[in-house]
Amino acid sequence: MRLISLVFSIAMMIVPSLAAQAAPVQLGIDVLLADRIDLIAGKRVGLVTNASAVDGQLMATLDRLAADKRVKLTQLYAPEHGLRGALPNGAGGDTGIDPLSGLPVEAMWGKKERPSEESLAHVDVLLFDIQDIGSRTYTYATTLGQLMQRAGHLHKPVIVLDRPNPLGGLLYEGPIREPAHKSLIGWGPLPVTHGMTFGELARFYNAELHLGCDLTVVEMKGWRRDMQWEDTGLQWVPTSPGIPHPLNAHLYVATGMVGGSGANVNEGGGNSMPFELIGAPFIEPNKLFEALKAAQVPGVLFRAMTFRPHRGQFAKKVVHGVQIFLQDLRLYRPLRTALILLTSLRHTHADAFKVTDTARFARVWGNDAVWQQVLEGKTWQQIEASWQKDLEEFGRKREKYLIYH
Repeated sequence: MRLISLVFSIAMMIVPSLAAQAAPVQLGIDVLLADRIDLIAGKRVGLVTNASAVDGQLMATLDRLAADKRVKLTQLYAPEHGLRGALPNGAGGDTGIDPLSGLPVEAMWGKKERPSEESLAHVDVLLFDIQDIGSRTYTYATTLGQLMQRAGHLHKPVIVLDRPNPLGGLLYEGPIREPAHKSLIGWGPLPVTHGMTFGELARFYNAELHLGCDLTVVEMKGWRRDMQWEDTGLQWVPTSPGIPHPLNAHLYVATGMVGGSGANVNEGGGNSMPFELIGAPFIEPNKLFEALKAAQVPGVLFRAMTFRPHRGQFAKKVVHGVQIFLQDLRLYRPLRTALILLTSLRHTHADAFKVTDTARFARVWGNDAVWQQVLEGKTWQQIEASWQKDLEEFGRKREKYLIYH
């Protein structure tokens, strides 16, 4: 604790210029410590967080709370990728004592019910502060829902420190996750992108899923629904090893819904440009490029490319495909781009492009219909139209839980 206090004090002397150039968006952690400390004063605090949670001056939420004499941290909880964000996909083994803070930490990743009753015996209130990227398949949305469900059952209040949705608050796309395909990459009944902050998503979960959670959202100041990450004035901190920059957050759905869905293509995994690429040994890059160029995908450009993944699918093999460039975030539609990639790959390489794990594809997309529609030769417009009625119903529900304008 003394080490963290010293580091925090030195850092605050080094970065006065950051304070003088405040971002237009004030994060939930900053609002909590400036205006809402009464929510946790005198209480034993359990913190659900990781390396993505920093304040407006890039100090970790964990470090700020540990250094604040008004706050009594007693327990830490870590999502997928661990407390420090260094673990690979599917890993969340941080359980024990955190060597930097000296606090006990419990993994919040996996099918076992977390947080445990044993750890919650030392907690009066739970704080949740993690940066999301706006996709249902990104597992921090699952961590939030599971935390609230468990806390509601065990009568522990939850406080969500709100953060921007980097994709903005206006757009939501995709089929609603069907009950049969509930999983750790599809926990809530959501479309693929939801256009909500985690504070808004928590309100949606609590009411629509009847979680009975004693929920408080510490709202941001200055965030608007039409803001994407680039509009916030905030610095980006990697949310996981595969999302080092805002660009990767924007492209995560576009390529991840293809390469991460059980299809036999690589989406840049194991490469220095994760989610910026689509490739496979069988792809004729110019043929795919011409098909995508003809599709006039809104907001993006493509170029034919050859690369060699270091790990993941086709590790250490030369693959061919395309690189994606974002041109206009206001026109860009992440899931529509994924659909166009799927249908273009099927059209140009029907004999070779396959989904080798159809059960995973259904979990990722939230239903069994999309891949069948691709196999039937449906256009992306026809597939997109097939879920619009359900998406409109989701929009009506969603509206009730929005905080920002």
